[in-house]
Amino acid sequence: MEPLPHVYTVRAVGNRQAVALHCESDDLPSLSVAGPAEFDGPGDLWSPETLLTAALANCFVLSFKAIATASRFEWLDLQCEVEGELDKVERSLKFTRFHQQVVLRISDESGREKAAKLLEKAEGACLIGNSLNAQITLDYKITVA
Repeated sequence: MEPLPHVYTVRAVGNRQAVALHCESDDLPSLSVAGPAEFDGPGDLWSPETLLTAALANCFVLSFKAIATASRFEWLDLQCEVEGELDKVERSLKFTRFHQQVVLRISDESGREKAAKLLEKAEGACLIGNSLNAQITLDYKITVA
């Protein structure tokens, strides 16, 4: 890992006539972004709301992957589905909770206890989750192939 602090720069580019804007960052493919259907957007593009929720899901999986590698833990695959709830709090709209539902598939029953510990450790290590001011819950299921 490179020394901290890390700096990430993203540009959002839009114009008055276009529904979608483009999200850009050096050396990355651009994303088309628009408001979600709930805010009268088209509903068929990534939105700031879905991108934030996706950031939490991706960070959880990447955190688990790094922790499992460091722990030399063998696993097959991991799915993390996140539901983010946006609500009005006082006079502002904000995300009030995120619920993570995780399914981890392992190949050996003897790894179940260690898998649970690593999933809980990944929750605490996720820098996106640590940066959010909302309730974050985790439910997980460990299956054996």
